[in-house]
Amino acid sequence: MSHRTFITLLVVLAFSSALYGDELFLKNGDRLTGKIDKLLDGKLVFKSDLAGEVTVDLSNIQTFKSDSRLKVHLKDGTVLDQKVAKAEPNRFAIEADQALKAQEFDLSSIVSINPPAKPKPRWTGNITAGFTGTTGNTETEAGNIGISLTRRTEKDRTQASLDFAKGQQESPTTGVKTITEDWWRAKAKYDYFFSKKMYGYVDGRYEMDSIALLDRRVLIGGGAGYQWIESAKTNFSTEAGIASLYEKFQGVATSSSELSIQAGYNFDRQVTKSIKFLHDLTYYPSIDDFTDYYMTTTGELRANFTKNMFTNFKVIFNYDATPAPGAQNTDTKYIFGAGLNF
Repeated sequence: MSHRTFITLLVVLAFSSALYGDELFLKNGDRLTGKIDKLLDGKLVFKSDLAGEVTVDLSNIQTFKSDSRLKVHLKDGTVLDQKVAKAEPNRFAIEADQALKAQEFDLSSIVSINPPAKPKPRWTGNITAGFTGTTGNTETEAGNIGISLTRRTEKDRTQASLDFAKGQQESPTTGVKTITEDWWRAKAKYDYFFSKKMYGYVDGRYEMDSIALLDRRVLIGGGAGYQWIESAKTNFSTEAGIASLYEKFQGVATSSSELSIQAGYNFDRQVTKSIKFLHDLTYYPSIDDFTDYYMTTTGELRANFTKNMFTNFKVIFNYDATPAPGAQNTDTKYIFGAGLNF
């Protein structure tokens, strides 16, 4: 091969690369050739022939074109899987095929290009445990366990939790053991999202507390909720609906069952990189008599000391306007422990 032929071949190859490569036209007049990789959070990653991989703000792009199909996600939910053609400033076009006619769109309508595949929904949660004990003048021991599970998809959310605590104290003179704490509660909830924010839900609770003379309390309800905030840092939702409340107390032959309104909220916030605050409240006033109500609220502070391990302090406050005979209206539980995220 002659020297002249070799130079001509290089020129042809270079021209072909520029001709068939993706092109990015910037508002400052620059033009990049290469390959469009992806666009996420308003940043386009472009693999340039000369500059290598560069990241460009969408606001700095005038238009672009691609010789290969791109998956372009728009704000209205439309997903385009087409080659992209150059268009007027601040717009882009898709090439016509059998399914779609040639169309132009505003660049501001783009949410993402070639986004990575979303991870498959999986169960996440944590388990916590704590124990305290004393010996000598008093003999006491108390333990608690908590388990929480969550599974979130684009359309629904499933949650379940269990809390349990038991403690006793032994008299140093008589050796008689007295139960100081003996309770547990289980909760399950299913949310179905009709839109990004609005959802319907069904939930259930089962509670027992021998110190409060509560043999069992069963709550089954449903209603609608609104997810005001849902992010990695903050989550906040409010809910309202109807619930059936059943209570049976120790030493009382009869039980009670009534229909109640159910209203509440759920909130959590990543305060710092290692500290998280969680709080929820649910209020159950009887439909027949609003002065007869049950309310339960939980506040928790978690402090991570490794990526998956944390210590926590939890407060559970319950108020029953009509408690068991001889029992108080309020019950406050303070729980210290250590936990593991999974």
